[in-house]
Amino acid sequence: MIVPMQHLTLLCVAETREQTLEALRALGIVHLTIEPTDSERFRNAQQRLTASQRAQRILRNAHKPVAPTTGNRPENVENGTDILSLPIPPASSLVPDSETTIQLILTLADRRQELTNEADRLVREIRRVEPFGAFDITLPPRLAEQGIPVTLFRTTAKAVPAAPDGTLIQRLSTDGKTTYAVLIGNASLPAPCEAVPLPEMTLTDLRARQAQALRRADEIGATLKNASVLSDELIRTEAALSDQCAFAAATDSMREQGPVAWLTGWCPADTADLLRKAASEHAWGYLLRTPDANEPAPTLLRPPRWLSPIQSLFNGLNIFPAYSEADVSLPFFAFFSIFFAMLVGDGGYGLLILALAWWGRTKVKPIPAARAPFTLLSVFAIATVAWGALTNTWFGFHPGLLDHPASRWLGDSVNGDSRIMLICFTLGVAHLSLARLWNAAALFPDTKFLAQIGWVGVIGFMYFFAGNVVGVLPLPGFMKIVLGVSILLIVLFMLKRDELKTSGVDLGMLPLTIISCLGDIISYVRLFAVGLAGVKVAENFNAMATGFAWPIYLKIIPMLLILLLGHGLNFVMAGLSVLVHAVRLNTLEFSNHKGITWSGIRFTPFRRNGT
Repeated sequence: MIVPMQHLTLLCVAETREQTLEALRALGIVHLTIEPTDSERFRNAQQRLTASQRAQRILRNAHKPVAPTTGNRPENVENGTDILSLPIPPASSLVPDSETTIQLILTLADRRQELTNEADRLVREIRRVEPFGAFDITLPPRLAEQGIPVTLFRTTAKAVPAAPDGTLIQRLSTDGKTTYAVLIGNASLPAPCEAVPLPEMTLTDLRARQAQALRRADEIGATLKNASVLSDELIRTEAALSDQCAFAAATDSMREQGPVAWLTGWCPADTADLLRKAASEHAWGYLLRTPDANEPAPTLLRPPRWLSPIQSLFNGLNIFPAYSEADVSLPFFAFFSIFFAMLVGDGGYGLLILALAWWGRTKVKPIPAARAPFTLLSVFAIATVAWGALTNTWFGFHPGLLDHPASRWLGDSVNGDSRIMLICFTLGVAHLSLARLWNAAALFPDTKFLAQIGWVGVIGFMYFFAGNVVGVLPLPGFMKIVLGVSILLIVLFMLKRDELKTSGVDLGMLPLTIISCLGDIISYVRLFAVGLAGVKVAENFNAMATGFAWPIYLKIIPMLLILLLGHGLNFVMAGLSVLVHAVRLNTLEFSNHKGITWSGIRFTPFRRNGT
């Protein structure tokens, strides 16, 4: 259910605003109305939080190589400073002091990035200089002082010019397309010759410097890897800094008028007594009232315990129904489980998902919130195993020993596909009709409920019509009468007379809306198409793996590689199809008919999250 909310206006003495917020945070039942802020206090807390989050990312990725960048130098390295001369903080500096540790990690990461960038720059410089060979780089400046300039250049292999009078051109190397040479003497280079700047140091020094830069970058990488033991400390620091940001934002959102400060927010109606008691203890003034019809109250879902895991899916997708809408957790959970099973389509994959879910439960803290996603995944996996058992599909195989009447009915070579499509259409009509009947029950006894009954009739007609189009279901003659009566109910009872001026356009769009019902029903056939595609991919990889006409000792390794790679790819694609198709059928097709916009604001009480 969506918990009823009360709008709160709370007043306190301005001098006690921070104590008031501390007391509210300890109470932990009020969702504050936070205004955008840019105060120095908030910016400072936000910067420290961002630094902590970046430090955690650095430690998580410390084992990965660093790619060179072409961005600006970090702030802690001034222009003109030799990056190789900067000291590397020792690993002993990384102590469990949150602020010090964060700054050292950021400094080390910036230093590592600069060293990587320098090594990459040196590689490019080496490639540029190598064709000219090794030479004394102090000689060209000395000759230039005596009036004999030295110019390195490159040109096409067929266009090496003759040396002008009083000069010397010496070819140094060629790669077949380009010739690299040097002009000694005071003369201009003719076209198409291109002058090349003199190197900054000898090839030997360039290579030594590049090796030194890489070595120092690796040393920093090893230091950061060793610092990963501080990750838990940084996680606690992040929670504390997040609390500081929230507190600063709440402080800035309070308004003052003379000696009085006030704030607004929301609290669940069943916690209002706790708030009244706290107000009495702290001498606060307050006003609690029910929200107006169009007021954006936050949404707090409180489903039964057995249904609570679905909230982890809502949180993961970051979707919440608006406060004025319905809690669709139960149909979402039930139909999403069915869609998940049909899209994955393989009982073997379901067993694998179930094993991964149970393994994940053992690796998290034994609290409901941490285990909820794995509980939810276990339910989806069990549904997948059940569908795999119905179709007798296990990792792309259909073992005859496990065959049964249902699998033979669904797997019939002539009518099997049509029967599964019929199941998809039936799921669609049940899903969409549930949404409309729910609306009708909510509207009763208002006559608008009759329009919702009319939509049920339209959905039923489109079910038979779609089935008839693809040849899986006949279209009974009486359904045309049902369609006519249903449209009449919609036209007559969709809008009240006083709503015609403001919403009359909905009647004009009615033909398109009715036609879209056909598309909604047909959309459910994706369950068949995607599930069948996954099964066929698995079958083809199995055929490839077992199709080698080699002795068993020669084909076992390639067979295992094909099975692992093929089923691994198919497993990942099945996960993606669930995220796309199962989510869409619930949040688009069903939600459009139910009137769920998923525009809700998540109820986030002001409370301490850190320690």
